[in-house]
Amino acid sequence: MERKLAYVALFAALIAVLTLVPAITLPLGVPITAQSLGIMLAGAVLGGRLGFLAVALYVALGLIGLPIFAGGKGGLSVLAGPTAGFILGFPIAALITGLLVESWRDAPIAIASFLGALIGAVFVLYGLGILGLMINAGMTFKAAATAMMPFLPGDLLKAGLTAILAQGLARARPQAILSRA
Repeated sequence: MERKLAYVALFAALIAVLTLVPAITLPLGVPITAQSLGIMLAGAVLGGRLGFLAVALYVALGLIGLPIFAGGKGGLSVLAGPTAGFILGFPIAALITGLLVESWRDAPIAIASFLGALIGAVFVLYGLGILGLMINAGMTFKAAATAMMPFLPGDLLKAGLTAILAQGLARARPQAILSRA
């Protein structure tokens, strides 16, 4: 039990650290950051339940005011901004990524991690992010969906990196891949 709690805290911290990688902010106000890589990894490595908990911890810490969201933001005010759908969708993205990796145990970890991240942390998260843009930025579905296109190449790259990192971890420390336990 203590090991699982440590992994949850470790991945919450990892996501916060990945947020420090300099962001590229698009005119829309939504930054391109590395934090989604941490969300993908949390699901792929920890599995659905623990990945969800790790990312929910990260989100909760940011919402109570720690400046750990992109651009050093924190607090409840982010829920009124264009990134709200993404922030609230992060735990769901990790959950779905993790559940998919868990359910594809017969597939190589790299393939399961890539596809899980692609479905959970790209497609599902984009849907929630688009919903947030429609609500908080007053955009139409088409405008919000079009605004997401610049993010796609980077997120595909992050899903590929998730696959490589999960495979490397599985080789070095197979017991650390809780999604396969």
